Amino acid sequence: MFKPKLFSVIKEHPEELRGKRLINDIVAGLIVAIVALPLSIALAISSGVSPEVGLITAIIAGFFISFLGGSRVQIGGPTAAFVVIVCGIIENYGIDGLIVSTIMAGIFLIIFGILGLGDVIKFIPFPITVGFTTGIGVTLFSTQLNDFLGMDIEGISSEFIGKWGAYLQNISSINIHAVVIGVVAVLITVFWGKINKRIPGSLVALIVTTVSVLLLQKNGIWTDVQTIGSKYSDISGKIPMPHIPDISGLDITALVEPAVTIAILAGIESLLSAVVADGMTGDKHDSNQELIGQGIANIASALFGGLPATGAIARTAANIKNGGRTPVAGMVHAAALRVIMLVAMPLAKLIPMCTLAAILIVTSINMCEFKEFGLIFKTTKSDFAVLMITFLLTVIFDLVAAIEVGMVLAMFLFIKRMSESFEINTVSKVSETDTHKYINNEIMVYEFAGPMFFGASTRFMDVMKTLNVNSHVLILRMKNVPNIDGTLVDSLRKTIDYCKKNNITVLYAELNPQPYKVLQKFGCEERMGKEKFFTTMSGAFAYAEKLVVEKGRKDFAVKT
Repeated sequence: MFKPKLFSVIKEHPEELRGKRLINDIVAGLIVAIVALPLSIALAISSGVSPEVGLITAIIAGFFISFLGGSRVQIGGPTAAFVVIVCGIIENYGIDGLIVSTIMAGIFLIIFGILGLGDVIKFIPFPITVGFTTGIGVTLFSTQLNDFLGMDIEGISSEFIGKWGAYLQNISSINIHAVVIGVVAVLITVFWGKINKRIPGSLVALIVTTVSVLLLQKNGIWTDVQTIGSKYSDISGKIPMPHIPDISGLDITALVEPAVTIAILAGIESLLSAVVADGMTGDKHDSNQELIGQGIANIASALFGGLPATGAIARTAANIKNGGRTPVAGMVHAAALRVIMLVAMPLAKLIPMCTLAAILIVTSINMCEFKEFGLIFKTTKSDFAVLMITFLLTVIFDLVAAIEVGMVLAMFLFIKRMSESFEINTVSKVSETDTHKYINNEIMVYEFAGPMFFGASTRFMDVMKTLNVNSHVLILRMKNVPNIDGTLVDSLRKTIDYCKKNNITVLYAELNPQPYKVLQKFGCEERMGKEKFFTTMSGAFAYAEKLVVEKGRKDFAVKT
């Protein structure tokens, strides 16, 4: 059950932890740490906590995700998907509420992994994933405009509509200096990759704009651009001792919903990242172990005062592209961030708030998958409806409501499609050359195709009500029925009872293993007799014709 990838590598492939391969992992870990640095700080501030909290999350959670996770190359830490959720939890329950919610989420993730639900999470439909990912991107974008535009609005609403209302009301307070710095940061972040792919554009943007603002402010120019230092005076490079928050004033039951939200989102995002990583490396992750590792990482992060964490697709991809192939790279990334935090944290005070907002604006735009909207629209309208509802609910309400409604709607539409695929046809012959004179008169043959489940029950019963009561035998051919559920078994029993009242013998032919076992368990074979079940249609026809002949002889005897 508990088999972290690192332990498997140590046991089965120890050669990968030596020589050039180990050096590749160390180099990849150092590069990923540079990528994670500006993002971790920006995500912390956008979540409503101090900058060092983001680094603590990346260090603690990032280490445990690599150390105990189910993927060789997963890089974990704070991600943009959690920003809106964390802001809402802090606003309603405070920092202690966030810590407790994150610990509970970690426990839920561990339980998910132990119960083997890692594979179940993979079944979330693609339109739902696109809908809530894009919704989170749009929401994250809207949260960054306050700092990007230098508006400095206090007590801004956490709701999407309320936030935009505040922006429109305070549009005259836009700080053009902050906008210029922010636009420069966006352009550098977006286009730096054309110059150098190794050094992340976000880090270059952070350095260039920070130095520029520092020089301008020293010369008395653009002194009104807000920096981290002007907003957060107390920034520390220390990691606090682990502690459990005071829960006496918290309503634990009220924290269950946000905890479930964190757990679901962490599970989905981490497994999506792991799937992407598998495609890039050719490896296969252990989804349940990944959930367990994510759970332990979130508990550890919360105990050290950190944020919720999960696998980060962008950082994981950067790890792979730079040569990372074992969990050592992720552990090195965490250690490198710790060193950077000790050495460079005082310099973080100089970073402009609009620069961090610009970095997250680029991140939010990259999260939005509007191209997929057009592709899904071209496939089926039902999938597009699921996509739009999930997207709108994520933006206007919250992620839990979006996933719940999206999943329920997707399931109902799936049931509808599956029920429409179920077919019932009358058969007039077994093959092109083998006709039977009794069919349609004394013998009825109905051939079923598709899964026989509750969604097809109404259609099944409607057809069965049209049976010819003057016939003697009904053959149910189930060659193309892969499975059957209890609802259809009950419908079959009602059909058999109806036939029995009208002196019609029911035979089963060509059952697949699953339907046959289910019918056995429901006692159908015992009630009807084993001789009424046939592996071939020719056997069923032979038996049916025999019954018809015998029936004819009895009728003749009665008449004479």
